[in-house]
Amino acid sequence: MSKIIEPLRGVHDVLPAQITAWQHLERITREVFAGYGYEEFRVPVIEQTQLFKRSIGDFTDIVEKEMFSFVDQGDDHITLRPEATAGIVRAVISNGMLREGRLRVWCMGPMFRRERPQAGRYRQFHQIDAEAFGFEGPDVDAEIILLSARLLRRLGLNKLKLLVNSLGTPASRAAYREQLTAYFNAHEAALDADSKRRLAGNPLRILDSKNPDMQRLIAGAPLLLDCLDAESRTHFESLCAHLRSAGIEYHVEPHLVRGLDYYTRTIFEWTTDALGSQSTVCAGGRYDGLVAQLGGASTPGIGWAMGQERIVMLLEKQGLGPQRAHPQVYLVLAGERTEIAAFQLAEQLRDAWPQLQLQINLGGGSFKTQFKRADKSGAQFAILLGDDEVARGVVAVKALRQEMAQEECPIAQISERLGVLLGLKGG
Repeated sequence: MSKIIEPLRGVHDVLPAQITAWQHLERITREVFAGYGYEEFRVPVIEQTQLFKRSIGDFTDIVEKEMFSFVDQGDDHITLRPEATAGIVRAVISNGMLREGRLRVWCMGPMFRRERPQAGRYRQFHQIDAEAFGFEGPDVDAEIILLSARLLRRLGLNKLKLLVNSLGTPASRAAYREQLTAYFNAHEAALDADSKRRLAGNPLRILDSKNPDMQRLIAGAPLLLDCLDAESRTHFESLCAHLRSAGIEYHVEPHLVRGLDYYTRTIFEWTTDALGSQSTVCAGGRYDGLVAQLGGASTPGIGWAMGQERIVMLLEKQGLGPQRAHPQVYLVLAGERTEIAAFQLAEQLRDAWPQLQLQINLGGGSFKTQFKRADKSGAQFAILLGDDEVARGVVAVKALRQEMAQEECPIAQISERLGVLLGLKGG
C-alpha cells in the first residue's frame, strides 16, 4: 500500500462540517460591505517579490523570515502573497483605477506566510480586506473602523477590544525613531537577539516584540504620541471624536506600531483574550505614501485585514456558528424501473423549487439501509419511490423529524405538497 500523503505543515482543510460557519461569515461580509458602498475586488495570489519588499519593508518579520518566494522557469522572482494590501495597490495602479480619485474596495482569499504553526496561525490562512483610496481626512479612518465594528457586531461577536494609535507623518516618526534608538541603545544589554538586530534597521519594530522578557523595557520607552506633528495630532483627535460620537469604545495604545512599514498616522487593532496568544482578529491603518512608493500618483489610502480562521474560531467558542446544512428531502428508491424515474423526479423538483435541498440515494441498498442513510443525512422528509409507486403514479412521503403519518401523493402533485410541507416560497 502506498504511503498516505499528508498535508503540508501549517496548512489545513476546511471540511464540510466546518464550511457552514465560513459561508455564514462570507455572506455577512458581503452584506456589510454592500451597505457601505465597497465593491468586491480580486487580485492574484502570486506577485513579483519586489512588490512586497518595497511595500512591507526589509526589516519586517514577513520579508526577512516568512515569505514563500521562488524563481520560476522564466527566472521571474515570485512570492505567494503574504498580505493583500500591496497587491491591491499594485492592481489599482496598473489598471488605472485611481484616475477618478476615490475608490472603496474589498476582497477575501488565501495568504501565505512561513510562520511557526499554532492555534489560529497557519502558513496558508484567509483574510478579508477593506481598502479606501483618495480620502485625506479622518472621516474615512472612522468609516473603515465603523465598518469593521459593524461586521463584528453583525456576527454577534463580543468581548473584543479596539486599540488605536497614530504613527504620525514620516517626519514625526523619524524624530521619534531618534528618541527610541537612544533609549534602546542605553538599555542594549537587556535587548534580546531579535531586538538588537532591529535596533539598527527599524527600532519601532522592537515595540512589536512578543517576548515577555522585553515587555517591561518596552513599557518604559518614549511615546510616539509625544512626537506627533500638530496636523497628525489634530487628525488623531478628530478620529477619536468620531468614534466616541458613534458609541465605539476604544483604547489608545501608545506602543501599537503594527508589523508593516508602510503605515502612517492612524493604526488600529481589534483584539480578544479568547484565542490565547493569537489575540488580534482585525487590524489596519493608513498608508498615505504607499501608492506613490509603488509607482502611482500620490494618493492617501487606508485599510484593514481580518483573519477568517480566527473569526470562525471565535464564532465556535461563543456558540454563534450556524448549524451545518442538511438536505431537506432524501429520495429513497428501489426496484428495476425506479432509477430513471427517480432521477427525472428529482430534477423536476429542483426545477420547481431552486432553493430545495434534495439528496437522492445512490449505490443501491435495501429500504432499511436507505432509510438509515436518510436519517443520517438530517433530512426532514423521505420520499419513497418503488416499482409499485411508479406503476401507480404516486410517491410515499415519510416525515423523519416529526410525528406525522406516512402518506401517499400523486407524482403530479408532489412538488406542490413539498412546498406546503417545507414552507417553500417562490418556486
